[in-house]
Amino acid sequence: MQHALQTEAFNLLDCAGRAERAASNYLETALNATRARVARAGSLDSKLFDIHQHAAHGVAWIATYVEAMRQMLAWAQALDRQRQLRECERSILTLLFGEYLAQLCGGIPMSQLEVARPGDLGLHSAAAQLGVDAAVATLVKAALEPALRRQVAELLAQGERPRFHLGDESLELIHEQFRRLSDVKIAPYAHGWHLDNALIPLPLIEELGEMGVFGLALAHEHGGSGLGKLAVCVVSEELSRAYIGVGSLATRSEIACELIAISGTPGQQRHFLPGLASGAIIPTAVFTEPDTGSDLASIKTRAELVTRADGSRVWRVFGAKTWITHAARADLMTLLVRTDPNASGYRGLSILLAEKPRECDGVLFPAPGMSGSEIHVLGYRGMREYEIAFDGFEVPEAHLLGGVPGEGFKQLMQTFEGARIQTGARAVGVAQNALELALRYSLERRQFGRRIFEFPRVHEKLAMMAGEVMAARQLNYFAARSKDSGTRCDVQAGMAKLLGARVAWACADAAVQIHGGNGFALEYPVSRLLCDARVLSIFEGAAEIQAGIIARALLA
Repeated sequence: MQHALQTEAFNLLDCAGRAERAASNYLETALNATRARVARAGSLDSKLFDIHQHAAHGVAWIATYVEAMRQMLAWAQALDRQRQLRECERSILTLLFGEYLAQLCGGIPMSQLEVARPGDLGLHSAAAQLGVDAAVATLVKAALEPALRRQVAELLAQGERPRFHLGDESLELIHEQFRRLSDVKIAPYAHGWHLDNALIPLPLIEELGEMGVFGLALAHEHGGSGLGKLAVCVVSEELSRAYIGVGSLATRSEIACELIAISGTPGQQRHFLPGLASGAIIPTAVFTEPDTGSDLASIKTRAELVTRADGSRVWRVFGAKTWITHAARADLMTLLVRTDPNASGYRGLSILLAEKPRECDGVLFPAPGMSGSEIHVLGYRGMREYEIAFDGFEVPEAHLLGGVPGEGFKQLMQTFEGARIQTGARAVGVAQNALELALRYSLERRQFGRRIFEFPRVHEKLAMMAGEVMAARQLNYFAARSKDSGTRCDVQAGMAKLLGARVAWACADAAVQIHGGNGFALEYPVSRLLCDARVLSIFEGAAEIQAGIIARALLA
């Protein structure tokens, strides 16, 4: 089977490099055109930004595509230097580049109902110019050839696994270790846990704790492994490939560890960090309120510092929180409250390190001044979601994070990058699982006398899934490496989550379609993936929030 790019004279990496540069120039044109709409006197204007939100978010998607292509090219170049760039990786790179370039020229799907088209940004002529660039036109033409998509799918069907290129032998070993663990101890049981709405078994949590999952990025001095965010991505992806509930266990630990390691007092670090890293302390993040969502500046839950009869001083908490994951089983709440009722917006917010007992004898929250109930959800189970009411719940004065009130929002902002990078990794894991389930089913299911894999609109879906999963993975690795280098990476982290969440949903939806009616049956694990994937574009900052963050940073 031959396609246009399988000639010795053709240099794929050179062509992709020239196409990436053309796409980068197109991005600069898009940024300048959008600045003209949303800026006034050289600065972003919030009202204009809102009026032209579709265009602003469209340019965020253009930037995300260009960065994904850039990281795919870097991935292929690194493999090529090591003489590991095989036909599998070459074909995936060609397909992804050609498809994304075609969408840059014609329109990027921001969601099922919203397309960012060149005309929305005043880019008709720039898009036309991009489309006729020789390298771009070559790759787009190749990606449209049925033979290329068939080849990608055939390679997958033959058992080819495209190399990830982690660039570190220890990370490669970690990846294989957790892949084996996930295949043996999680994947066979995941769907049963989902259907039963069962909590993840404590023995598994204890085993993961012994393996260092909850302190991967935490420094050795605090009981962690000191491996960085890239290791977190590798582990989170593999665990999420088996079951997103297990892959998400470490998210709350990651947030709590980062909050305390960066902002905690020495006493708070000694008291909490070793237990968080080992898994002995299960934390939960308690930020969201019924009427706030992403609008943390509007938080109303308050904490009052009072002196008790015995002379001790405590914070008494009043208010309501919602969408709190793993709350009933948690030992520690990182609790965002308003400690200064006279301060508006983000000022006056603080974080309390609030210890609590676990669920006991059917009582979800057996602590004075605290009550709540479970929120029943479609997917993302295994830890369960809760709403909590506080009515005088007490937290020792010494458990104010950092010991200084009013620093809560600034402290929390320091964790957003890491949390979004990990969410991107979870999304890649879900997408990879969808690809694997769809591929297996397409090879086993027969209709009209042949495997359904043989039908073009089945194997073409599989090929595109493989391309986008790798693009999301490499973009996520890029964000993690940026974080590990100490570079500010809010844009990169936002891009990783933005693309990863959309890819996870697209892959899960395609996998259900390939399963046909069986995909809609609860007994098939792919039905779980559809539910699990859907939440990824909502939590840790909705897709619209991510696009806004990216756009504002690039346009400023």
